[in-house]
Amino acid sequence: MLEILYMDNHFVAVNKPAGLMVHRARSAPQETNFALQMVRDVLGCRVYPVHRLDKHTSGVLVFGLHPESAGRLGRAFSGRSVTKTYLAVVRGHTPEAGAIDKPLVKYREQKIRTRIEQSALTRYSRLGTIEIPYPVSRYATARYSLLKIRPETGRYQQIRRHLQHVSHPVIGDRTHGDNRHNCLFETVFDCRRMLLAAVRINFRHPFSGENIAIQGRLDDAFSTVIQAFGWQCLPAPEILTTAAPASLPAL
Repeated sequence: MLEILYMDNHFVAVNKPAGLMVHRARSAPQETNFALQMVRDVLGCRVYPVHRLDKHTSGVLVFGLHPESAGRLGRAFSGRSVTKTYLAVVRGHTPEAGAIDKPLVKYREQKIRTRIEQSALTRYSRLGTIEIPYPVSRYATARYSLLKIRPETGRYQQIRRHLQHVSHPVIGDRTHGDNRHNCLFETVFDCRRMLLAAVRINFRHPFSGENIAIQGRLDDAFSTVIQAFGWQCLPAPEILTTAAPASLPAL
């Protein structure tokens, strides 16, 4: 069952786990479980998507409880008046803060395949770094950073593609990441998920005008990595779900 983070007469927000699709897609006919269907079954009514999260990204996911609410908040997302905050563990030591301003390409499939460039901007700040004594490739140690990320636009897989572009891919990303580091996290930390989570959404309620802040929580696998790396001093430590070893496990 999905954890409900927020609910009123217009919206419901849940904590989507990594590995769960938001809704059916022709590109993944083998999938049988979807967040939209699960929320509908729990509430006993139809719900309407407002925004998307990648299958392998966890975190705050909002649905409208009627078409008008989904439309109003969806326009707020499109108009960039919703603040989305993510956490990610990435390869390497990043600068303390930065902005990745790089257009991203999508393709429109009609009678002729059309290549479209879309503007995209991702801002980040570094919350922590670590260097651990595990060899990867030709290096004797491995370096990682914990980032707080705020995408200003909402392009397809924007955060993952932008971080790959600056050579700091998200750990666990099978498409845009570095599988040598992904394998290290599987072996050492038993972590098989992508370490990217939408931990907070802020918006002005389109009906009441109230400022809404919805905060999610990290799952056990993500929390274990953060605590093993000594990154407990987060802006919101309550997002961690479980206690985890304070020291690095041995290979």
